[in-house]
Amino acid sequence: MTELSKLTITDARDKMRAGEITSTELTQSCLDAVNAADALNAYCAKTPEIALAQAAKADARIAKGGAPDMCGIPLGIKDLFCTKGVQSQAGSNILADFKPEYESTVTQNLWDTGAVMLGKLNMDEFAMGSSNETSAYGPVVSPWRRDGSNTPLTPGGSSGGSAAAVSADLCLGATGTDTGGSIRQPAAFTGIVGVKPTYGRCSRWGVVAFASSLDQAGPMTKTVRDSAIMLEAMSGHDAKDSTSADFAVPNFEAMLTGDIKGKKIGIPKEYHLEGMPAEIEKLWADGADMLKSAGAEMVDVSLPHTKYALPAYYVLAPAEASSNLARYDGVRYGHRATLEAGDGIDDMYMRTRAEGFGAEVQRRVMIGAYVLSAGFYDAYYRRAQRVRTLIKKDFDDVFASGVDAILTPATPSAAFGLGEMADADPIKMYLNDVFTVTVNLAGLPGVAVPTGLDNQNLPLGLQLIGRPWEEGDMLNIAYRLEQDAGFVSKPRNWW
Repeated sequence: MTELSKLTITDARDKMRAGEITSTELTQSCLDAVNAADALNAYCAKTPEIALAQAAKADARIAKGGAPDMCGIPLGIKDLFCTKGVQSQAGSNILADFKPEYESTVTQNLWDTGAVMLGKLNMDEFAMGSSNETSAYGPVVSPWRRDGSNTPLTPGGSSGGSAAAVSADLCLGATGTDTGGSIRQPAAFTGIVGVKPTYGRCSRWGVVAFASSLDQAGPMTKTVRDSAIMLEAMSGHDAKDSTSADFAVPNFEAMLTGDIKGKKIGIPKEYHLEGMPAEIEKLWADGADMLKSAGAEMVDVSLPHTKYALPAYYVLAPAEASSNLARYDGVRYGHRATLEAGDGIDDMYMRTRAEGFGAEVQRRVMIGAYVLSAGFYDAYYRRAQRVRTLIKKDFDDVFASGVDAILTPATPSAAFGLGEMADADPIKMYLNDVFTVTVNLAGLPGVAVPTGLDNQNLPLGLQLIGRPWEEGDMLNIAYRLEQDAGFVSKPRNWW
């Protein structure tokens, strides 16, 4: 049973329903895999007792018949999701030893279907990062290696622990969050599927906030079908989240027919960036050819305000972060600095935040406070909001013209080495989000699908951007792309 952790959600579901395996056996296989993979640093908290207790309940539920699709499926949970009684630190020292007395809506939805929690997954601090190097737990190491090299690579960020765990078969699926690409970029770096749903599809209640108008939870899985199954379980209206949409959740898996004849797929000219690697260009062209051969119509489209997306994002996201993170002051919960004689309340605030926040979080909080200050609010924040409106209108116009989805690269390169960008100009790190931030700014759904390997045998992915609330149609196109690309590569087990 040692190979059970390598199953997909779909296969595991079918085998459990057929009585071939039990959730307890499947969960134990995953726990064994987790314990053998400490070198990856993917899990920041392991919960074997909880996992085995949930698995036993799932087995009883399956035996009665009619259990939901996710019943008995072992998952990893990104450390950004509050889990009752279990360490939830958001990768930050300022929340050291924080154990919530409540459950996030997304994880509660999963537990209600009978899913199993293996533990909490490492991440960039407060989801601020593209390489998982800002974590208080230390960086996650990708299970992938370049040909002929032992250089440790990034799994991407901020959902790097989730990506590494799914790719290395340490769980069958994982939750992630995506504020500017934090599901799709690590999914592309590690050869898995990552879905960022429409803003409002999954509740944000109980998810530690980074930028509230951009954050969205989503699944990270081994296949598109698995993502469809998991997304349905995660989704749903939540009265506790004012941005949660009161729309019925469709059966996403049932929509995976693979028939895309007559679909119009847009190719945005603005995504042909100067200096883009030739292998990314070829991957994109090959993906377009696959969809065209399947009966889709490829059309050139224009998203003229794309070039302003990164600057706008890195004004808006830090602004919201500085506001959200103001609550971490050492008074109510989390880390509190030790004061010296004569220190006042201001000293306590400053020392607590200086000790508790890492350098990248401090940088973004300071940028956010700056752009929200009285002298610069109009020049930066208000202008960025106007640009965001224009970016959304670009997408609205393209979809109004009859385009069903937009195909782009997911990342500008394959995974880079740990430390190769962290000490450089932070702008270089921010450029990793160039293909993904527009989707968050416009509130649209997006999915990263592994479609090839670079010349060093590292995964490369393509991104599909869908119409709002039409994740099912987007996933069906992604399903066809996945089938035609035939990506089956896995990292060699060096850990």
